[in-house]
Amino acid sequence: MATLLLTAVGTAIGGPVGGAIGALLGQAVDSRTLFAPKGRQGPRLTELQVQTSSYGTQIPQVFGRMRVAGCVIWATDLKEASHRSGGKGQPSVTQYSYSVSFAVALSGRAVADVGRIWADGKLLRGASGDFKTETGFRLHRGPEDQPVDPLIAAAEGAGLAPAHRGIAYAVFEDFALAEYGNRIPSLTFEVIADDGAMATGDIAEAIGAGVVAGTGHGVPLEGFSAYGDGARAVIETLGGIDGGWFASDAGSLRLVTRGDALTAELADAGVGGARAQRRIAPIETTAKTLSVAHYDPARDYQTGVQQAARAGAGWRAERSDLPASLSAGAAKGVAQARMAATQAARRTRTVALGLGALGIAPGAIVAIAGERGRWRVSKAACEGFVVTLDLVALAGAVPAIEATSGRVSSALDLMAGGTILSVVEAPALDDALLSQPRLTIVACGTKPGWRRAVLQYSIDDGASWVPIGSTAPAGAIGKLAAPLGDGPATLVDRSRTVEVSFPHDGVTLTGADPGRIDAGANLAAVGDELIQFETATRIAPGRWRLSGLWRGRVATGVAEHPSGAAFTVIDAGSAVAISLAAQPGQIVQVMAAGVGDAAPVVVTHMMTGAAILPPAPVHLRASRGDDGGVRASWVRRARSGGRWIDGTDVPLCEDREAYLLSVEGQDAVREIAEPAAMLAVGEAPGTPAGIILRQVGSRGVSRAATVVV
Repeated sequence: MATLLLTAVGTAIGGPVGGAIGALLGQAVDSRTLFAPKGRQGPRLTELQVQTSSYGTQIPQVFGRMRVAGCVIWATDLKEASHRSGGKGQPSVTQYSYSVSFAVALSGRAVADVGRIWADGKLLRGASGDFKTETGFRLHRGPEDQPVDPLIAAAEGAGLAPAHRGIAYAVFEDFALAEYGNRIPSLTFEVIADDGAMATGDIAEAIGAGVVAGTGHGVPLEGFSAYGDGARAVIETLGGIDGGWFASDAGSLRLVTRGDALTAELADAGVGGARAQRRIAPIETTAKTLSVAHYDPARDYQTGVQQAARAGAGWRAERSDLPASLSAGAAKGVAQARMAATQAARRTRTVALGLGALGIAPGAIVAIAGERGRWRVSKAACEGFVVTLDLVALAGAVPAIEATSGRVSSALDLMAGGTILSVVEAPALDDALLSQPRLTIVACGTKPGWRRAVLQYSIDDGASWVPIGSTAPAGAIGKLAAPLGDGPATLVDRSRTVEVSFPHDGVTLTGADPGRIDAGANLAAVGDELIQFETATRIAPGRWRLSGLWRGRVATGVAEHPSGAAFTVIDAGSAVAISLAAQPGQIVQVMAAGVGDAAPVVVTHMMTGAAILPPAPVHLRASRGDDGGVRASWVRRARSGGRWIDGTDVPLCEDREAYLLSVEGQDAVREIAEPAAMLAVGEAPGTPAGIILRQVGSRGVSRAATVVV
């Protein structure tokens, strides 16, 4: 349409010559608008965080070593597990945990292995193959004879599950979702498809299915992800990485680079009276800066950008997305080579030769006799026994320039190590009145990469186990590096310090002022005693000195502790509390299994009932009267409300106030309702006698308080 219109307009204005010019213009318009060929899209640089699960999603062919997101191709429904705690007078709490099994397609060609795996940007699988979260994992490498995955076959039925032959995919079985908001996280995989770097020519040969001959030619790429509208677009992308191109050679395509050997040396003699034509395009027609975006292995395959710039006029900037894994230096070299190629391509020329040049095809590299430089044949034509070649100048060698990946913030690859488990039974730490014994469970790892472990407990000597979910994130569990002596329970102990060694240097402790201490900060269990500390100082890797000690907290009593005694920080963020239907004196086993454990870790604990029994009375005093009788008095304590906020007496916390009072060596036990009593010791005056006192609670009696009179 534009051809017809502009031909008519040109003829009306300028006669036949104007008509010819109008026709040429019209053809140009038609070719760019109405009848333009459909564009081709090769592979593009995409964000790694996006993982798809849509039907029809293209699965890339991975070469070398690349980080890819993959596509979820199969998944089960969420698997729910529940644990109920509480009851018997306490609010019932049901905790749920979820897991799922799914498969992710990684590559449309066979791969050798999978390295690291990231989940929501954090390492799920380290470089050594260790998983940070509980999951089963299988890799199907994608050979043409690969079998059906057994889990998919069991879920879908015999004969109904595809083997996905020719596709490399990973299967996760019972993947724990607790750390990811009970959803499948966005996964990215370090796919190792081939051993070492691959030349662009070899990649093109693999994609071209016999049409392209590679022979190790081209730029070596650490990795490449091939996808797009078709093989042609991908092959063109590979050829143009550093200014190369593909040329026909004996029925196939061969990658040609600017450094290849000459096809011929030409004598531009102007055969047939043709006049030599030389052209230099304005510098403004080329980009002033040229950026190459790529996947940088030093940045965990996140996008890196390297730039080349030229001097002179102009302002245009160009960016090229390269879906390949390259070091910063290699990407800088690609940018420099492309910039040099665009600058050299400003110079073009046309030469006229005899029929002897018929064998020179487009894509060949030629030189002009008596002139410096090399040229690429962009077009060849033969008319009237004259061969006309259009030539484009080639750039020379580009010097190597150092480049850096910039600041790198990689995900930490920390080994998990084995699980260290601590089970603490203490009075209620939250002023709750409990009706069942409570255990506080803290866990950590022998190495800083430990995250969580699955928990179970048994009250029948391991005959059966009850799942209770998982631990909290890693806590701080260590051992005393030196003995801790006795100290006051009513004053802050500033004369003594305690040194604690931890299994690794990933533990961090902080100080707290008295207000925060009173609110429960910096609480730790040392043996059966609970202490708090105001100051924490790191004195060596994995070793801390604690001072400003508050001893015997929550009515646990002050005791001496030898070197090597267990030390456990009790914090809401790193502890799990469970209530058990167990009685004081009953044996409970707690088992933890983490991803780094060769075998589950089991801790055996005898229940003391510290959370449901009243603490022993204090300030027990006894004195003899003139008649030989003994007057005893004491102050009761409570298993809840012990912070004494209002300055009055602590709450009773039991059904009634009652005490059991006896004399050592005598069978008689008196029950008393008030915190004072008269006793007939029955011993001669001056003979020592031991007074034994226990408080009666709703669910048992306290430990004994004693005094000798």
